[in-house]
Amino acid sequence: MNAAQVVLPALWPALPEIILAVGVMVLILYGSFKGERSVEGVNVGALILLILALFTVVSQTGLKVTTLNGAFIVDGFSRVMKALVLIGSAAAILLSRDYFQRERIDRFEFPILIVLSTIGMMVMVSANDLIALYLGLELLSLSSYVIAAFHRDNLRSTEAGLKYFVLGALSSGMLLYGASLIYGFTGTVSFPGILSALNAGAGFGIVLGIVFVAAGVAFKMSAVPFHMWTPDVYEGSPTPVTAFFAAAPKIAAVAMTVRVFMGALPDVTAIWQQIFVFVAIASMTLGSFAAIGQRSIKRLMAYSSIGNVGYALIGLAAASEEGIRGVVIYMIIYLAMTLGAFAVILAMRRGGEMFETVDDLSGLSRTHPVMAFCLAAMMFSLAGIPPLAGFFAKFYVFAAAIKAGLVTLAVIGVVTSVIGAYYYLRIVKVMYFDEPVAPYERMAPGLRIVLALSSVVVILFWLLPAPLVGAAGAAARSLF
Repeated sequence: MNAAQVVLPALWPALPEIILAVGVMVLILYGSFKGERSVEGVNVGALILLILALFTVVSQTGLKVTTLNGAFIVDGFSRVMKALVLIGSAAAILLSRDYFQRERIDRFEFPILIVLSTIGMMVMVSANDLIALYLGLELLSLSSYVIAAFHRDNLRSTEAGLKYFVLGALSSGMLLYGASLIYGFTGTVSFPGILSALNAGAGFGIVLGIVFVAAGVAFKMSAVPFHMWTPDVYEGSPTPVTAFFAAAPKIAAVAMTVRVFMGALPDVTAIWQQIFVFVAIASMTLGSFAAIGQRSIKRLMAYSSIGNVGYALIGLAAASEEGIRGVVIYMIIYLAMTLGAFAVILAMRRGGEMFETVDDLSGLSRTHPVMAFCLAAMMFSLAGIPPLAGFFAKFYVFAAAIKAGLVTLAVIGVVTSVIGAYYYLRIVKVMYFDEPVAPYERMAPGLRIVLALSSVVVILFWLLPAPLVGAAGAAARSLF
């Protein structure tokens, strides 16, 4: 048997990541030789790479398999979450085209950075040891710092990039310190090895390591109390970058958290469960109350994303198969709601100027009735009003929490949902009952595609929930 026959089967589980890595190197060379004339070609090439990787992920059906000496795992959970990450990244490129052209910052580096960050996210989702996890996380983080400050002539954008970099470096250090403690007290970085080492119980060093790891992942998810970067970075970054941060990296961070705590630490659930119960309650509460007074729609969406992470973490706190299924369903629906909302936000342009406040949506139902209807559907769904998809997302995580005996957590989730409905419904009121402002320009084709697909998922989920619920159930079962 020759070397190729040995290496190719070993690397087959990582084929989507290899496709993206080889493809992005080709795009870098193409962009370097062609300069700014390569922008359109690099954008199309990046989309083709992401779609090709998505088809590869979907085609990797079968049992759980590991490679790279057990550091990389492919199972039902990784396949579903990778598919969501790839869809979110492709949507970010579609959302960015018209915006960057109009702002005259249309450079070929942006889609390349999106693909690089996507590779990092996919490694995070499939990481089966602490080193692979950290490598994926840092590849995502370094790319994210750059695209946050992508509009380098804009003071708010450069400030957002700097804040994200400083606080992100701090959180990476905390996570790395926690990982080193876990390694020091278990003698292994492998998740199955850590699981075996903890069969005899966890000492103080392990507990401290778990706390630091939880702090690190909470920052990446923008969960309270490590949410402080989110409103400023969301508001300061270019709007397509904000849409990207709110979608794909959020999903990857939640998937990474589930992978670490359900893959390596299920035998010490009593230790970390209370951490995530607190984080979930704090995130839901702050997300609901802090968004009430916001006038900037991007800051409002930042606090909304903090609250939504809290709801998703209810499923993780349940620490059960039903809970993880709820997390996966929640992130599927959250992706559709977020991308749809940002497609409308990016369409708020008149006379070459972007508008970003809630009041700028006044009377949208009379000037752009279809756009207003779709955004209203997103807001009702985010508020959890049936029969839209957001209601079912919350239903599954609340049901899992009640089944796990976390009744108080579920009740707090319901109460904060009612409070949070105020600022979502306020947007609907502004669109349908306030006096209209001057109409906005026609939506760009990329925005229309993203808005249409998101609206179909959000509005029609209740008619055919079985495929998504079944995929989420298979993803959850693969972890148990």
